[in-house]
Amino acid sequence: MSILIKNVQVEGREKNIYIEGNEIAAISEAGSSKETEFVIDGKRKAAIPGLFNGHTHAAMTLLRGYADDMPLHEWLSTKIWPLEARITEEDVYWGSKLACLEMIKSGTTFFNDMYWHWEGSARAVAESGIRAMLSAVFIDGFDAEKAKEQIKRNEALYAESKKLPKKIVFALGPHAIYTVSEESLCWVRDFSEKHDLLVHIHLSETEEEVEECKNRYGMRPVEFLDRIGFLSSRTIACHCIHLSRKEMELLKKNEVKIVHNPTSSMKLAAGGMPYEELKKAGLYPNIALGTDGCASNNNLDMIEEMKVASLFHKAFSGDPTSMPAHEAFELATRNAAKVFRLNSGAIAEGKLADIALLDLTKVELVPNHNLTSNIVYAANGSCVDTVICDGEILMAGRKVKGEERIKEKTQEVAYEFVDRNSS
Repeated sequence: MSILIKNVQVEGREKNIYIEGNEIAAISEAGSSKETEFVIDGKRKAAIPGLFNGHTHAAMTLLRGYADDMPLHEWLSTKIWPLEARITEEDVYWGSKLACLEMIKSGTTFFNDMYWHWEGSARAVAESGIRAMLSAVFIDGFDAEKAKEQIKRNEALYAESKKLPKKIVFALGPHAIYTVSEESLCWVRDFSEKHDLLVHIHLSETEEEVEECKNRYGMRPVEFLDRIGFLSSRTIACHCIHLSRKEMELLKKNEVKIVHNPTSSMKLAAGGMPYEELKKAGLYPNIALGTDGCASNNNLDMIEEMKVASLFHKAFSGDPTSMPAHEAFELATRNAAKVFRLNSGAIAEGKLADIALLDLTKVELVPNHNLTSNIVYAANGSCVDTVICDGEILMAGRKVKGEERIKEKTQEVAYEFVDRNSS
């Protein structure tokens, strides 16, 4: 497929963007012409890279608003895990369909997911046209038999993933050090190294997790993972809130990637990621941004997440210069592209054609003194007009094919899922 986006703003200047196949083939002066299969009028629009959601649990859209205003471990143990124990692949499929729709509608073209019934998620992602890195939840509860089951399942899923579109990438998903045994973490380490797979894990999200690790292993979480050789440039560590200076140095030494989830952390009162300290430790290029799941956010709007991230660090540091707009934007674009090994995150020739077009006539974007500041501090997902992923048009004029059916069906599935498990 070939696409021409005519007269669109790219970094403040009107340009034409030519897309051939799944790449940006050329960026030229506005007014020039070239024959293509599709032409998009970019007048009064701005092109930005498709956004990355670095950490979420997509199918948890089913539980949006179901259990709010609770402490994290109580929320998990009394509300979330009991329902998830009975969730079906069809539930996950529809929850993921809704998540993909929500992300497309707000300019996201890639998300990093960890959830149950991997096959349901993969089916939904393939149908949506979005990119995703999918991991199955690996929890053994320190039970040797469950560990064997989880290992066998992940080996099978890895083999199965090779049949899927290239936009879907398999990752390993050990849930956390308090739900996965040392033996299983070592298996993940070895399998990841053997097949060069990224590893998606929750790390140092709460003080309770840190204390439990100290009691179990005699050291803090990052220190423990370093001791067993788990940490590497393939590790995607989500949250990283309660860190010592030594742990930050270990994360840097091992080239660990970090995903910051400020809205979820604030809502669950988990604490604040030490962003400025991580920057000083040299970890900024390895930090991306995520929403977490809809049960703890409660949306998947990465434009909103950028604003929350920036304001969060200004408020809690007392420094109005902390995480300026351009840094917040890079956490969801350039930085994230590096974290997830994708040739995207920028509007440039040779990059993957993952593009969102913003409607500059939206009141939130008027006047346009500084587009990046407007995106981070004023805009929201509704400012996105068009989304292209891998050279395919997924949304035009804010319309996504089949969106009404997805919303109606997922609402039915969500109500039935909760009612089924409440009886």
